[in-house]
Amino acid sequence: MNLSAKDNTLEFIDKASLVSAKVHRVKDMASALDMALALCQSKPPCESQMEPVRTKSDPMSGEKTRIIAAPNLSEDDFTRFYTACQKAGDILLIRENLRAYPGGIDMGLTRVNFGIAETGTLVLNSDSEETRLSTMLCETHVAILEEQKIRETALSMAGELNDLVQCPSSYTAFITGASRTADIERVLALGVHGPLELVILLVEA
Repeated sequence: MNLSAKDNTLEFIDKASLVSAKVHRVKDMASALDMALALCQSKPPCESQMEPVRTKSDPMSGEKTRIIAAPNLSEDDFTRFYTACQKAGDILLIRENLRAYPGGIDMGLTRVNFGIAETGTLVLNSDSEETRLSTMLCETHVAILEEQKIRETALSMAGELNDLVQCPSSYTAFITGASRTADIERVLALGVHGPLELVILLVEA
């Protein structure tokens, strides 16, 4: 039996929570960006394991600051968010050259394409290397998902998934919870292969 859109959302929240993702519902994209900024400000700057490769265009070169990578925001959303980060005074927003920050990205902020209610999984078109790096090199991954793009199961969105992988070099990521492994003596460890924390912002409209 097919679930309603409301049931899909509730199921997604439940399943995502089971894999330690933190889910928040927000009214619109502007509210999602405001919450992402507040989340970043609430955390101390991550301790980089190496010195980032600074560029001449980096306005905060040499300063201890938080870094947010948001490579796949629209131009309008990036501009708005960039202005908010500048006003905050201690946050550097980047969208390219992420390889220059291999050990010091506090937050990766991405808009994801779909959600799968059955498993609490995010589906993200990661053809861009910058998008891939933003979800792997950060301490916290904040994913923005529109509620209307939540599907009941992976099988129910077969056509949409097929559209995502049409390009021969396509890279579609399925993200379920934060990075974790129990390979070493069966002890669960978080953040070994990616972010320590996954926060999902569900946009109502």
